[in-house]
Amino acid sequence: MNQEQFICAHEQQWLIMEVLLDPVLLKDMKEETRSDLSWFKQWRKKRKDKKKIIITPYQKKIRALKLESILNADFPELYREMCHHLSLAQARRYSPYLIEHLSSLVDRAHQVFYRQSHIHSESAFAALIFFFTHQFPQTVRSESRWVWLSSAVFYLPLIFMIVLVQFWPEFVYSVMSPDQVMGMESMYDPQADHIGRERGSDSDSKMFGFYILNNTGIGFRTFATGLMFGVGSLMTLLFNGLHIGAVAGHLTQIGYGSTFWPFVSGHSAMELTAIALSGAAGLKLGFSILIPGRKSRYQSLLDAAKISVKIMAGAAVMFFIAAFIEAFWSSSQTIASNVKYAVGIAMWLLVFSYFTFSGQEKNQSIKHKAHKKELEK
Repeated sequence: MNQEQFICAHEQQWLIMEVLLDPVLLKDMKEETRSDLSWFKQWRKKRKDKKKIIITPYQKKIRALKLESILNADFPELYREMCHHLSLAQARRYSPYLIEHLSSLVDRAHQVFYRQSHIHSESAFAALIFFFTHQFPQTVRSESRWVWLSSAVFYLPLIFMIVLVQFWPEFVYSVMSPDQVMGMESMYDPQADHIGRERGSDSDSKMFGFYILNNTGIGFRTFATGLMFGVGSLMTLLFNGLHIGAVAGHLTQIGYGSTFWPFVSGHSAMELTAIALSGAAGLKLGFSILIPGRKSRYQSLLDAAKISVKIMAGAAVMFFIAAFIEAFWSSSQTIASNVKYAVGIAMWLLVFSYFTFSGQEKNQSIKHKAHKKELEK
């Protein structure tokens, strides 16, 4: 698509955005019903002076817009489209004038969009709530192909290793050293004073800190190694899947399942899902370099990073929640195993429901409704 075809295809969206970003036009649009003059003519009339106003071709195009198309515009969606158009224009080396024009629109829209993200209150807390109730699950769903690929590379070897060790117990030593196996056995020995502790940690608080460092370390390694054209993330996911599967399979095979499975049931949904999401974020980075499409590799990486960072921000919080549950709930020996299993099942259902339903389109229009309220004032 050459530049002229590109402009013809998308110019109406740019014109609508131009109107939405002009507070004076937004106010005057509603006066159309009070006069025979169109809202554009009213806007011109209010600003007339002794000099004759020269109408530019761009203003004529704005004048030709239908009021309904402006009132029905979805501002968040339009903003995302504008960002995509700017990215395409830069990648295709269109004229500097066009790129500068689109860049200006995107910058102005960015300020309006993120100012309106605090629609419930002008606080960072409201923006944080909006991120976790809308943006994070929406981003994960939009990148579902990477999530499914990451999950397959992680979960399939995990399940395979659990089954394999039941028939050939010696295979546990293919991914773990004898010292590591002995350490795991001592942590989940039914006769141990504290389940899931190691390294002489004498309190849940210390283990909480250890779990945060360990879990987030796994997640960020999985993410960062994606820069190696995605191979690093694939290998890290594969190794962690095999390692976790070996531990689970070995402890089950020697009869320690009665302590191991109740321990991991509560936090597994958060922790394992966060690892898979970290892998998805890393794969997106890696393949943006490997297969940049019509963009430069640098621009492709920048665009992918904007999405991957959102996924990792959510995954980091999931790691934190998993560490808290693991330290203060999973390790408790006063809670019955059946209760832990019930909570574990509930957590998996919660995670599945969150990423499936949270921030759906019917709820996604909160910002759009707020913006339309501005138009109706």
